[in-house]
Formats: sequence, C-alpha cells, structure tokens
Amino acid sequence: MRHPPHLAVAVGAAALVLASAVVVPRVTASGAEPSCSVAYTVTNEWSGGFQGSVTLTNNTSALSSWSLGFAFTGNQTVTQGWNAKWSQSGATVTAANESWNGSLAHGASTTVGFLASLTGANTPPRAFTLNGEPCATTGGGDPTPTPTPTSPTPGTGAPVLHVSGNKLVDAGGATRRLLGVNRSGGEFMCVQGHGIFDGPVDDTSVAAIASWHAGAVRIPLNEECWLGLANINPAYAGARYIAAVQDLAHRVEAHGMTPVVELHWSYGQYTGNSAGCSDVHASCQKPMPDAQYAPAFWSSVATTFKSDPAVVFDLFNEPYPDRATSTADQAWSCWRDGGNCPGIGYEVAGMQDLLDAVRGAGARNPVLAGGIAYANDLSQWLARAPADPAGNLAAAYHGYNFNSCASESCWDATLAPVAARVPLVAGELGENTCAHSFVDHAMKWFDDRGISYLGWTWNTWDCSSGPSLITSYDGTPTAYGTGLRDHLRSID
Repeated sequence: MRHPPHLAVAVGAAALVLASAVVVPRVTASGAEPSCSVAYTVTNEWSGGFQGSVTLTNNTSALSSWSLGFAFTGNQTVTQGWNAKWSQSGATVTAANESWNGSLAHGASTTVGFLASLTGANTPPRAFTLNGEPCATTGGGDPTPTPTPTSPTPGTGAPVLHVSGNKLVDAGGATRRLLGVNRSGGEFMCVQGHGIFDGPVDDTSVAAIASWHAGAVRIPLNEECWLGLANINPAYAGARYIAAVQDLAHRVEAHGMTPVVELHWSYGQYTGNSAGCSDVHASCQKPMPDAQYAPAFWSSVATTFKSDPAVVFDLFNEPYPDRATSTADQAWSCWRDGGNCPGIGYEVAGMQDLLDAVRGAGARNPVLAGGIAYANDLSQWLARAPADPAGNLAAAYHGYNFNSCASESCWDATLAPVAARVPLVAGELGENTCAHSFVDHAMKWFDDRGISYLGWTWNTWDCSSGPSLITSYDGTPTAYGTGLRDHLRSID
C-alpha cells in the first residue's frame, strides 16, 4: 500500500545504546593528515555468525577506484557482502569497489556491509588498508568492535505455525488463520529520518491491538535501514533498527499474536510506468526487490529470527513487474526468477532468490509470497511458485476496493484455486472510503474459504488519505476500523 504524505515523528523506539564505532586513522611521522579513516561496526550477532559494516573515509586525493583490506584475528568467514566485491583468503579480507562506486573524492566516505560465519570469539580485525596503504591505529592499540545488543527473549504466547496442505496449522495440528492488522511505520520513518516507528510500539499499544482479538500483526520493513546503509541516519539503522524490530516482534508474540515481518521498501532506481519515486534508495515501493541488497536483507532477517519459529516471513510487499514488462509471461518470469527484467533498470531478485536466501540461512519459518499487480493478481501463482525445500510456503494477496481484482467473480476465478492448494493470506485488506462495506464483503468471502486477512493499517492517519484503522493508539477505531474490529471480535 502507498502511504499518505503526512508522516508523524516516531515516539520512543526500543532503547539501545551502542558504543561509538572504531576510527582507525593512519598517522605519518610528519603529522600529515591520515590517508584514511575506518569505522568498523558489528551491527548484529547471533550464534554462529554476525553482520558487520565498514565505513571508509578517503583523506587523500580523489580516487577512481579503491580496495579495502583487513585481516580477521578470529575464526570469521565472510559469506555475503554488499556495496563491494568481497573475497577472502585465509584471514585476509578484500572489499573492492563496484563499477558504480569506484570514485571516492577527498573527504568522501563509503560504507560496505557483510554477513559472516563465526566460531569462537568475535575478535575484531587487526588492521585496515586502503589501496595497500595501512591505516594504523592511533596510540598503537587494536580496534575493538561495537558491542551488539542482546536479543530480547521471544514471547511464548504465539503459536508455531507450519503449512499442511492448504492450511496453516499449529504444533497440535489445529488450523490457524492469520487474522489481524498491519503496523506500518518501520518501512518509511527511518529512511525519511524521523525515527524507526510511526507512533508507539510499547506494550500498552500492542495490548490495544490484541484487544481487538487480533491474532497476527504484519510489520513492514526497509532493507536499507535493516542493513545499516550509509544514507540512513545511524540512530535509526543497523543494530538499533534490528533490535527495535525484534523487540516489537517479541511484544506481539507475548500477547499471543503472530508477527509477520516483510520487505516493504527496497533499493533500485525505477522511473517507468507507475513509479512511486525516482530515488535509487529504499524510499518508496519498487516493482521488484533488487539483487544487490534484498538477498542479504533476507539472509540477515532469517538468521535473526530462525530460532524463533513463531515469526512468519513475507518476501516482498507488492510486486508490480507487470507495469514495466509488456507481457504477463515476462512479468511472472521476472517475479519468480529475477535477473535482467524488461523495463526495470536494475538487476532483480526474484521470489526464488529471496526464498533461497531465507532457507540458506537455516530458517524454516513459514514464508509468504505475494503475486504481481501489487499482489492483487494471483492468476499464475500456482504455475510459477518458487520451490521451497522446507515445504512451508503460502501465497499472499492484497485486496482493496480500488483494485482490479476486487469482486467475487475475480476471487472465484483466481483466488479460490490458489486457496484450494496452499494457505492464502490477504496480507493487506482495506478500502479508501472511510467505511467498511468492501472489507465486510471480502471478509465474509474469505471466512467461507478459510483464508487469512490483515487489515491495513494500525496507524492514526486521516482515513481519506489512506485506509487507517484507528484514531488513537489506545485502539479507538475509525469508522472503517470499526468494521474490522467488530468482525474479529465476533469470530474469535
């Protein structure tokens, strides 16, 4: 769903204190300006691995290419990286510029990131070089990494779900549906420099969601904020962002609800048909996720939550390759397989790429994959579904009164066949009328077929600028929200 233009400043994201990143300058005997500065940060850590970033600042003359080198002193191995061509030989790691970021002016900085496996202590790199020139530490000491946060303990109230036929079932085999709301904010506040969430996400506000008898909360995310890329304010990025998302997910679980984390806004410049923005950064909905960062995002997210099987993953918010390509066959091929898709100027990560990243990280959590046309078209979903070795894949649909597929005849033709084969989740359901006649009708149709649905959205926006369920975070509903609240309470 696209978002209204007015965005409130976030209130109190999860508190997390990080030590300052290590700056490692090169100092010459003559006292000349250091040739480079390096800030090394561990942004997330888990059993057997971690996520790190290095910000390199060039203090010499302008460079047309660069190569960052450093040596691990423990048993760390880079498994995936971004913003550079990564290689490792023994303990020595090299990150060389990509074709698009080789120029580095005097005083300019660039940030590269990576995922790494780990055994034993996560001791920091001993030395850094820029194009072979060492960046020695001042005072002769070795750098120490930024401490990583301790992950909150997952809540115990949410069911652990898995796919069985066309149903989601719990550990006891009972059928469960994901019925609840979206909690928007994590996708846009950080990239716009306002905070992490739009409004409170404390226990009181999560309890208000549960009071509607909601059983699930979808949490939209931003890949640049999660990965801590250089264009995001560090106060809202990397470890701080990850910890805040974990904290919200665990609060949701503690109230017996299923958290659904999803990639909403992603990197990649697209200015074609139905473009949401011309920005290369993750500041709007793009037609497809990018191959540069999206697989790394999902590797990190999956690693973060793989020990918490109550969390559900939603691969990508609203794919719309059909607006860029000329045929439906091209659109669905792009959707599943990615690559160089017609009409899209960046390399695309397909649904198979993202699912492979999740499973490659060792996560077996349930995964949702939405169709094309902003997840409104599932006509070829069964024929094109990515292969899931875990057998834990479900389909996602988004339905609004203004969509093409917003009638029983379309649902009968395109949704019912999917729902008969795999679990189907309407990850976003809503209408822009400030009323609830459409959602009432849709919920009845979904109920009759055992389909899940999540209302858009638990935010206090003006419902005339976007479907907002509440006027206050205490759970006071809008006229539109009243329809969802009363229905959830009636079927609980």
